[in-house]
Amino acid sequence: MTFSNLLIQWYLCNKRDLPWRNTTNPYPIWLSEIMLQQTRVAQGMPYFLSFTAAFPTVFDLAKADEEQVLKLWQGLGYYSRARNLHKTAQYVANELSGVFPITYKELLELKGIGEYTAAAIASFSYNEVVPVVDGNVFRVLSRYFDVETDIAAASTKKEFAALAFELMPKDNPAIFNQAIMEFGALQCVPKSPNCGICVFNESCAALQKNKVDQLPVKSKKLKVRNRFFNYLVVNDENENTIIQKRTDKGIWHNLYEFPLIETEKEECFGFITERIQKEFFTNNGIVSIMECNEKSIIHKLSHQHLHIKFWKVNIKGTIENGIDVASLITFPFPIVIHNFIEKDL
Repeated sequence: MTFSNLLIQWYLCNKRDLPWRNTTNPYPIWLSEIMLQQTRVAQGMPYFLSFTAAFPTVFDLAKADEEQVLKLWQGLGYYSRARNLHKTAQYVANELSGVFPITYKELLELKGIGEYTAAAIASFSYNEVVPVVDGNVFRVLSRYFDVETDIAAASTKKEFAALAFELMPKDNPAIFNQAIMEFGALQCVPKSPNCGICVFNESCAALQKNKVDQLPVKSKKLKVRNRFFNYLVVNDENENTIIQKRTDKGIWHNLYEFPLIETEKEECFGFITERIQKEFFTNNGIVSIMECNEKSIIHKLSHQHLHIKFWKVNIKGTIENGIDVASLITFPFPIVIHNFIEKDL
């Protein structure tokens, strides 16, 4: 039996029942693909269900306020995905009368849609013969065929796309794409796959050569930057606090946070309290400053590790633009701040 036939047979017996698989409507397919970038299905599913309940159509998403979109996205990370999703929904609704482009090339023109997502929508919605290439596909094909090309190299995607295209049944590309992604997610997993029960255990080159744990080859490691955030959680005489919007480009753009002191390293209590007294709330006067968490919370992003401390600052009088705790929870925050508000305020 050919690779494709065996793969598809495995898929039909083992596939998960996922809501975006029961339709060819490009809107939910697009939503799911954007949400599942860098996100496991188990984590992404509640978000998908919340989004489709709040925004059943692309028109509903287009009409939504960006803060509502970001609030629903809270916790999924990579917030530029949510902002691009919203802008693309507005473009599709307003410029294309709600109709998504029907070809891979046209889909690539949409904001936030790269080669992988365009291929997924084009094949799943319109059965276009175009292969998806993601981490799962790299892993399955590199192991099965013993391909040692470095997947971090820019040219590698073309090599794997050509191989996948060759293997793909041209009369049903959608099922092949679904199958190879599912196989990588459930069976040919990154660490310690159970090769004993694999349908390819007699033909997989990596297994025969005892190289499963060496493939795919990925050379360059991303350099991680450490940053040190000190958040000032103000409390005035009305028990109101203050937040600000992150408007600079970079992480958490357009999300909210408490006033921030960013330092070059983890600083002591005396250093931070002196900065607060000199630079913040001088019109009110500070009653007390307390360290909420003695040990930094380390919040890991793909390219940055954030070392976060929260400081409770009680001040005299009332603060301008202060908001109460009940109102706080309606704003979109990075998940690490949201969790602090839920647990400690």
